[in-house]
Amino acid sequence: MLLRELRARGYTGQISILKDYVQPFRQRLAVVATERYETEPGEQAQVDFGLFRYARPDGTTRQVYGFVLVLSWSRALYVEFVRRADLPTFLGCHVRAFEALGGLPQRCWYDNTKLVVLTRDEAGQPVFTPGFLDFALRVGFEPRLCQPYRPQTKGRVESGIKYVRGNFWPGARFVDDADLNEQARTWVAEVANQRLHGTTHERPADRLAVEQVALRPLPERNRLTPFLRETRTVGRDGYVQWERGWYGVTWTHAGQVVEVQADAETVQLWAGSERLAVHPRATRPGQRLTAPGQWAGLPTADGRPRREALASQVPTVEVQQRSLAIYEELVGRTGGLEAAR
Repeated sequence: MLLRELRARGYTGQISILKDYVQPFRQRLAVVATERYETEPGEQAQVDFGLFRYARPDGTTRQVYGFVLVLSWSRALYVEFVRRADLPTFLGCHVRAFEALGGLPQRCWYDNTKLVVLTRDEAGQPVFTPGFLDFALRVGFEPRLCQPYRPQTKGRVESGIKYVRGNFWPGARFVDDADLNEQARTWVAEVANQRLHGTTHERPADRLAVEQVALRPLPERNRLTPFLRETRTVGRDGYVQWERGWYGVTWTHAGQVVEVQADAETVQLWAGSERLAVHPRATRPGQRLTAPGQWAGLPTADGRPRREALASQVPTVEVQQRSLAIYEELVGRTGGLEAAR
């Protein structure tokens, strides 16, 4: 802006000359001092997503989200890679992180993501996302938010994501998501939580053993189940699309809303408290996994039972068994007739 104003007044020099001239007049930015806050064991965890990109053999680029939770006192990490950064995935990652680390902290810190907070009211207080707030209250931890534009409030998890990006990710070679997460679990157990931490000068695994005494137990798993499922609509063909695969249920549920509950190996389909089907997790895009008896009893377009059903209604016919001598006699007669001609 200053250069434009000067040129309008006839200045013909370069911008470098202008920069050198105004440099002595620039006010030096004041360094903002920050007090380091150390927590007590079991007091706090920090949570965030990081975006990780990778190249496929065909030259295309894909991405996964890295969920990272760090216990602030021990610096123990939990890392999980997921395809979606939506609320059900976010909550499921929390449950698996708490289980892996051995319990609940008193509070968890987040940035101002829509997964956690919708907005702030006139007094500046957060309006939490209802599904997330319900989860936090039911599980038993207090959610806290960083001040906007102050990522250092959760600097431990920011550092954790940088550590994952710089130490684990460059060497990751995986065939699918399950393989990637198995490698991540091994890296956390054998590298991340075994290193000598630069701030504490202790191994996170050693400090975690102390901190676990202060962590609170998780509620029973059945109380958490509603937060581990995602809703999907069954297609007309009896399949539910979830992530990369299609999973079948009986045709009577076509058009209905069901719930998907998945882990590293299986995908379960539920209707309320009724489990409709259990499938192995799809291993390739577009794979269809059919439920046993998925179309049993399905009428055809003219209202008649399907052919599979009709086959079971065909009466049994007893076939008479004859001696081979009868056939030999018939062959002999045929030969005699041919000779007579």
